[in-house]
Amino acid sequence: MSDDAYRPMMSDAYAAILQRWHEAASVELHRLGAHEVSYLGLALTIPDQVFPPTPMSELLGRAVLDEVRDDDRVLDMGTGSGVNAILAAGRSHDVVGVDINPHAVAAAGRNAERNHVADRTAFFESDLFERVEGSFDLIVFDPPFRWFRPRDFLEASFADENYRSLTRFMSEVRERLNPGGRLLLFFGTSGDMAYLRRLIDRSGLRADTIGTRDLARDGINVTYCTFRLTS
Repeated sequence: MSDDAYRPMMSDAYAAILQRWHEAASVELHRLGAHEVSYLGLALTIPDQVFPPTPMSELLGRAVLDEVRDDDRVLDMGTGSGVNAILAAGRSHDVVGVDINPHAVAAAGRNAERNHVADRTAFFESDLFERVEGSFDLIVFDPPFRWFRPRDFLEASFADENYRSLTRFMSEVRERLNPGGRLLLFFGTSGDMAYLRRLIDRSGLRADTIGTRDLARDGINVTYCTFRLTS
């Protein structure tokens, strides 16, 4: 299935519900604006065009804390505010964070300084792996859950038109993992989980679910998952 041929692997009714949730989330996040966040021991500044960590994000954040090793070279793909890169830099001395959003890259650098890991981290703009050099022992990715077209940088953090970026990432990531390398991937059923699982199957990577959390919303149960993928 090419990205241009993508169709939601769910009922039309559920897709319509996700569209409504997406619109409500966009309104709320734009209203929130720039703010401060305390998250897993970090003090973070979140600008108005950057997605903040959420309570569900802790599923991935805690997995990063458990997974990273002192000698790992780490890549935080779609770094946003830099949160997972900064968590990883609590142990690793070689952490790279990239994002297509220049506001996110700037915020991540400032947050790394604020949390005293600037000397262990490097942040720069990149569309997925385009400007990323080399391979990694650990890659962390918290991709956009929705397949809608983003209207600005903030929406691009939670909307990926036709899952083009997710599809491309999953087709390229195996080549960027060192022998014995690991990928931590976060996703939820408020996106197209069936499509993600198809991409995982195609990647040739083995996926283990290492964390889940359920949330009831509008009478619907949403499951969030952290996957650990290995070759």
